[in-house]
Amino acid sequence: MARITKEAAKQRIDFLKKELERQNYNYYVLNQPVITDFEFDLLMGELQGLEKMYPEFATEDSPTRHVGSDLAGAAGSEFVQVPHRYPMLSLGNTYAKDELLDFDNRIRKAVSAPYSFSCELKFDGTAICLTYRGGRLLRALTRGDGQKGDDVTRNVIHIASIPREIHGENIPDEFEIRGEIYMPYAAFDRLNAERTEAELEPFANPRNAASGSLKLQNPAEMRTRGLDCVLYHVLGENLPFKTHIEALEAARSWGLPISAYSQRADSIEEAIAYIDAWDTRRKTLPFATDGIVIKVNELDLQRQLGFTAKSPRWATAWKFKPEQALTPLLSVDYQVGRTGAVTPVANLEPVQLSGTVVKRASLHNKDQMDLLDIHIGDYVYVEKGGEIIPKITGVELSKRPADAQRPAFPSCCPDCGTPLVRDEDEARHYCPNRESCPVQIKGRFIHFAGRKAMDILAGDATVEQLYNKGYIHTLPDLYTLSRAQLIDLDGWQEKSADNFLSSLEASRNVPFERVLYALGIRHVGEQTAKTLARHFGSIDALAAATREDLVQIEDIGDTVADSILAYFASEAGQETVRRLREAGLQMAVNAEANQPLSDTLSGKTLVISGNFSISREAMKSLIEAHGGKNAGSLSGKTAWLLAGEKAGPEKLRKAEKLGIPVIDESQFYTLIGKE
Repeated sequence: MARITKEAAKQRIDFLKKELERQNYNYYVLNQPVITDFEFDLLMGELQGLEKMYPEFATEDSPTRHVGSDLAGAAGSEFVQVPHRYPMLSLGNTYAKDELLDFDNRIRKAVSAPYSFSCELKFDGTAICLTYRGGRLLRALTRGDGQKGDDVTRNVIHIASIPREIHGENIPDEFEIRGEIYMPYAAFDRLNAERTEAELEPFANPRNAASGSLKLQNPAEMRTRGLDCVLYHVLGENLPFKTHIEALEAARSWGLPISAYSQRADSIEEAIAYIDAWDTRRKTLPFATDGIVIKVNELDLQRQLGFTAKSPRWATAWKFKPEQALTPLLSVDYQVGRTGAVTPVANLEPVQLSGTVVKRASLHNKDQMDLLDIHIGDYVYVEKGGEIIPKITGVELSKRPADAQRPAFPSCCPDCGTPLVRDEDEARHYCPNRESCPVQIKGRFIHFAGRKAMDILAGDATVEQLYNKGYIHTLPDLYTLSRAQLIDLDGWQEKSADNFLSSLEASRNVPFERVLYALGIRHVGEQTAKTLARHFGSIDALAAATREDLVQIEDIGDTVADSILAYFASEAGQETVRRLREAGLQMAVNAEANQPLSDTLSGKTLVISGNFSISREAMKSLIEAHGGKNAGSLSGKTAWLLAGEKAGPEKLRKAEKLGIPVIDESQFYTLIGKE
């Protein structure tokens, strides 16, 4: 680091302290980071260098001397804060292999005994500390500020992989075990698809989704989030273990979720080889990782090496650099959704990123555009959030054209010209012209006819034709269409008209939960519709529900409840329900159809992987129909891995390591007594 004047260093240190605290708050409390981990680490590294150069400016409250805090503050927190028995520190990290060699040299100088390393994947989730007493889960705490954390036990007990009670040999009377709560990609995709369908803001990445879920006000909603857990550090008084790996293997035998990907290394060179192997292999995993943790394996040497104010001296984290691409921003489109939400979408010069060509990336809302200070013609950095969703993370200002202009966020609907509105508690702008905005009307029909809704043979082109002809304006109009009207459409013949009418007829038998989802009530996605249908049983009971009735249900918060109430209070909503009922649609749960086929799989959790002779959704429904539960990832509680063609190799390896039986489709049918 170049030498700077004492006055300039003081100013820069003060700025970096404030900026890092602000970014810590965005990351840990709001779960809305606005810079990447790599950018944060660069700022932290700069502050550490300046404090080393000018130690008189290094204060005890510096971010270099304490971990980031996820505590929202006692006044606004819904969780009780409990002191940690042992401080819950963070890890030092590096992006340079030379620093791993330095880490090894420091250990070699400090201890005389031989040592080995435990190499572990760094799961990208949110830290958790579990306490077991007498074999039962006593308490679950977040990292908090390292000295105390939020008690989230009421939420953690709904995560399937975390046992409330453990069994086995030599279980200490009381001990702590720490780890990470994370969201697998499959659950993240499902949750974000649900939020996108309901036009809620999607989570930026699985880590934010996991952290936000852990602080949900309604504990029962945790069951819908698909969270998982991996544990990696056992703590307690007089534990009977000599090595870290031995302690984890004991915890695995007690039924606790321990990573199947860890490996012992007898030298730092072996640890670096482990890093190199996983730098590519990690992209095939069903969950997000952001690095590798390397720990001294021998527990007596860990105690000898001790801690700094912020992190253990016996462990460090290698951080994977995010794969980025730099590409020009060509333009910004403004898309109007079926509920009127306006989403800015960046059009990019095509660029290769993580194996795919990226041309477009959502900018989410006006606040995000302002935060990035984005201009047309800018060269922008694009990453894939969780290796999945293209995301613009920054602008290369050195490449900004002199005449670059900020894109103007529209004040009126791009489709119908109605002035946009913005809810106080939401970041999105909306077109309020629900009944007359053409793009909203057509969007509702496309949603209504979708495969997961009414499954009617009406795609974008068909809806466009029917709307332009004036044949449809509200959803029930579909059920008044005649064969003659359909044949009158360009390109339609008798067979295509008959197929369309047959799909309309079949839609009258679609189950109530799908009808409810098809209505397109704002913020009511597929899973929420299922929850409402199970709870109320009929459209009439739901329409009569009060706000208090709604918010007591899992997965239903204030925003969703208010949206449901507004729909059934509106004349348009009431008229739509009345006419669809007259058209013969299912407006109540068919109790007979929902009876389980058997209880053969009662109490059993299955994970499916690969392709089957039926769709994966149908296979999951079959498991539930016989009393079983579906999970997205393997754990000690998994009864079977149901493997079809092209089953995931990582799942097969993990099942073998955990001793979980693997069955194929034929064996599964035998299990449930189905030919």
